[in-house]
Amino acid sequence: MSKINRNIAATGVVAALYVAITLIFAPISYGVVQLRLSEMFNHLAAFNKRYIFAVTLGVLIVNIFSPLGVVDMIFGTAGTLIGTTLTYFTARNIGAKPLKFLIATLCQLPGMFLVDLEMHLYMNLPLFPTYWVLALGEIASMAIGAVIIYLITKKINLYE
Repeated sequence: MSKINRNIAATGVVAALYVAITLIFAPISYGVVQLRLSEMFNHLAAFNKRYIFAVTLGVLIVNIFSPLGVVDMIFGTAGTLIGTTLTYFTARNIGAKPLKFLIATLCQLPGMFLVDLEMHLYMNLPLFPTYWVLALGEIASMAIGAVIIYLITKKINLYE
């Protein structure tokens, strides 16, 4: 398989998995108190830049089904693009996987400000308390995801 075909296939698979996992767990995937388990795929950006687009595409698609619809497609997708891009540029030269996972987790927190702002503007929720609730859910999702992605790296080379 050529590199271009592998990139397209990997992007499609990750985006599809992001959508499927989010929708399977929809009751806990949207809103202020959320544990979006599909956020585990944010870790992939620490291994290869193609996953920036893959995860961002997954978020864009799945936020069509969000209670806030188009608004969430804009704010949530932008937050993911920021977080995964920060992850890639911060972790790309780090060899230790646990450090990559820590960096990926922390890099998602700036993007959560956009989701917080969205909920403040469109749901009239308080800005900073809402951020901390969202951030705790994101950290939990990323922590669970770090274990899963680590196990995946035992079988699949995510750098290629």
